[in-house]
Amino acid sequence: MALIDLTDIRLTLGQGAARTEILKGVDLKVMPGETVAILGPSGSGKSSLMAVASGLERATGGKALLLDEDIGGMSEDALARLRGRGIGIILQNFQLLPTMTAHENVAVPLELAGIADARTKAALELQRVGLGDRLGHYPAQLSGGEQQRVAIARATAPQPHLLLADEPTGNLDAATGAGIIDLLFERAQAAGAGLIVITHDPALAKRASRTLHMRDGLLAA
Repeated sequence: MALIDLTDIRLTLGQGAARTEILKGVDLKVMPGETVAILGPSGSGKSSLMAVASGLERATGGKALLLDEDIGGMSEDALARLRGRGIGIILQNFQLLPTMTAHENVAVPLELAGIADARTKAALELQRVGLGDRLGHYPAQLSGGEQQRVAIARATAPQPHLLLADEPTGNLDAATGAGIIDLLFERAQAAGAGLIVITHDPALAKRASRTLHMRDGLLAA
């Protein structure tokens, strides 16, 4: 079973003179345990591709399978359930809830998904990313690198089949970013999860088993 199987994916936004073709016929297949880097400049369509692959954006053409399910006609609720049980998403700006502690940011999604012992599992995952002594801290009390570690713990705690990371080091300095990349690949491997990293950093891309290049809405090896 492919984790992601995209065929001739097209995405067009806007109408009339404002109509813009973002994705122009993209094919992508990612298998279990595989690590893939998608490299390309800003505006090339990388983030739009990840949004379509995860069901956060509806393609305007082509066929998209996620975890062997056709997501083209799925309801938003069904898509949310599919993501909740099978995908972890890590973003450049962390997307932590500011009124929740690190522990709560990781535990609450587990509780909403009905996973038993959510708080215990959240604490354990935070220990694994080096934040066992930061459980009670709020995002504003954490450094950027620590916030991204919380985001990684939140994504990996449910033991997903697939991790999607969109510019995960974009808001971090070089030294902190290198540590985050090491952690991201380590936790993906420990979870047995496939990993797709969207980046413009060639050094990061070299860590993946396969590198693809995105330019002007097209994807190539």
